[in-house]
Amino acid sequence: MRIDILVAEIGSTTTKVNAFNFDYENNLLFLDRGEAITTVEDGNVKIGLEKAISQLKKNLQNKKLLWSNFYASSSAAGGLRMSVHGLVKEMTVKAANEAALGAGAVVKMVTAGILSKYDLDSLIKLNPNIIILSGGVDYGEKETVINNAKFISEAPLFSPIIYAGNIAAADEVEHILKNANKKVYVVDNVYPNIDELNVKPAREIIQKVFEEHIVKAPGMEKIRDMVNQDILPTPGAVMKISTLLSDEIGDLVVIDIGGATTDVHSITDGSPSIQQITISPEPRSKRTVEGDLGVFYNAENVIKIVDRKLFNKIGIDDVDVFKSKVKQIPQTKKEAKYYEILGKVAAKKAVERHAGKIKELFGPTGRKNIAKGRDLTAIKYIIGTGGV
Repeated sequence: MRIDILVAEIGSTTTKVNAFNFDYENNLLFLDRGEAITTVEDGNVKIGLEKAISQLKKNLQNKKLLWSNFYASSSAAGGLRMSVHGLVKEMTVKAANEAALGAGAVVKMVTAGILSKYDLDSLIKLNPNIIILSGGVDYGEKETVINNAKFISEAPLFSPIIYAGNIAAADEVEHILKNANKKVYVVDNVYPNIDELNVKPAREIIQKVFEEHIVKAPGMEKIRDMVNQDILPTPGAVMKISTLLSDEIGDLVVIDIGGATTDVHSITDGSPSIQQITISPEPRSKRTVEGDLGVFYNAENVIKIVDRKLFNKIGIDDVDVFKSKVKQIPQTKKEAKYYEILGKVAAKKAVERHAGKIKELFGPTGRKNIAKGRDLTAIKYIIGTGGV
């Protein structure tokens, strides 16, 4: 059997493959899927992929499977770990952080201002996959980012560095880092003017660097030889398809529930009434990642906020014992219901954290409302994805 498109997602917990064909009107039709446990711990993620493809063959009732195009994304082996360094927390740091998250990164360290010795020690210990360096609006303050470049250049770090700061400092920063034999990429400033975000160029280069340098899960190089396009970080792939879908149907939220994390992606400009009281800019495409809300590796964190009566209703009296025995892929209806409960609670909590708030302030002119964070009031669609 030949299919038009095979898409693989190599997650931290499970590996999934989905098969698609085009119909006579060039519409994409979903055929079936296969799933297997991700095999990072076995030393080769290709093993899990082959098992997922075998399951797909079984579901399609076809022993031989060929495909015209094969695409893949991955968040295995910890995904894309980044550190973000800027000037002011609510300005350049926030903008660089938005760029990193939107590209599919797990941001492990954020600093504002000049890096301290403690910051550098922490950065060396972290050893991120990519470092993003920003700071200053264009033609504004540049000493901080230049000093930070000097500090990083002297550190025993070999991570690629993306510079997305003040354009007036770009040449000097690039010179400093290249002289120290660092791999450096220079892109447009993520915060070129006050209250202006420009995260797209940085997001695109982050994903390019991910493909060139980062895909380190054992066996991933063999999968790279199988696919037609670059392997994307899974959250970045979700952001891309969410953005494309929003162009067709309007503002939306995508909740991606995984074994290790729960991500929320929103594509919206918000409502005009909220925009009038917003105190800082938000990108149209935004992602937040909740590293404590996974339904397998971080299940204990989710269980803590679940009403135990929900577990009792499906016949689970001791959820801690049950959790210790359950597999990554549910084998029984009870296990499926257990994951459904965790998924609902993780999704609700993740959206609550993603959304901003309206606060009431009192000043010399009296009471006024301000909006801080993500405005979801214009959302038309909520879409669920992931392993639940």
